[in-house]
Parts: sequence; structure tokens; C-alpha cells
Amino acid sequence: MMEITTKFKIDQPTKEVFDAIVNPNKIGNFWFSSSSERWEQGKMVTLRYDEYEAKGVITVLEIQENKKIVFSWGAESGEGTVVTITLEDLDHTSTKIEVIESGFKEDDPEIVNIMLGQKGGWVYMLSCLKAYLEQGITTLRASLIH
Repeated sequence: MMEITTKFKIDQPTKEVFDAIVNPNKIGNFWFSSSSERWEQGKMVTLRYDEYEAKGVITVLEIQENKKIVFSWGAESGEGTVVTITLEDLDHTSTKIEVIESGFKEDDPEIVNIMLGQKGGWVYMLSCLKAYLEQGITTLRASLIH
């Protein structure tokens, strides 16, 4: 199975990192413009990128409070993948966050470009998350121009 992995260290407790991702009142500070609701196992959540006039629906497959978030996305286009975000408490003041996106189609002629784009997207999202949680910076999100 083809997958990409991205890891970061964020100098905040796992509880804060987890809440930033699943909380619709916080996600707009670093990732999507909005989330239709709090991420909970079994929920279908609509995510919006107002700046790009885009939206997508994720299905939350698994939640382990302050430890793990698993969701699928892109199924509506027929190119769905599964994202697993794991959080590891390093010393009660910092967190190792790992994002694995799997389910890419090996026979897709654009597979290299797709995987490079997704890897770059995860590095960017985690950079924005780090800036938000460590420094309170909320202006990086949606600054990437394609």
C-alpha cells in the first residue's frame, strides 16, 4: 500500500494539539476555514476552504482522546484515502504528531505528483498548527498559493 508519513514536534501538551484538530472553533486558526462540528467517531464532518471556494466531507473512523484520529476523505471523487493522526506525549509539555495518509492508487499515472502534493500539504498544515499553538499565529492558513 502506498502511503506518506509526516512528523512534527509541537511544544504543547497532547490535549491542546488534539483539541485544535477536532474543535470546530479552533481548526480555522491553522487548517480549514471551518468545520461543521466537533470531530467524533462515526460522524461525517464538512470542512470548508472559503478562500478556495472548496469544501469536502470526511468520515471520522476512529477517535482516541488525545492519542489518535483516523478519517477518510476524497471518496466523493473516487480517490479516497485514509488519514491517521497519532499524538505522542513527549514530556507533558510537547507532542510528537505523526500523519500517515494511505490508500493512494499505484497505477495512477499522476501518483508521484499526487503524493508530493499531499506530502507538501501535510508539512504546511503541521507548520501552521505549530505556529498557531506555539506562537498564536493565525494568519498562515490559506496563505499557500498554488
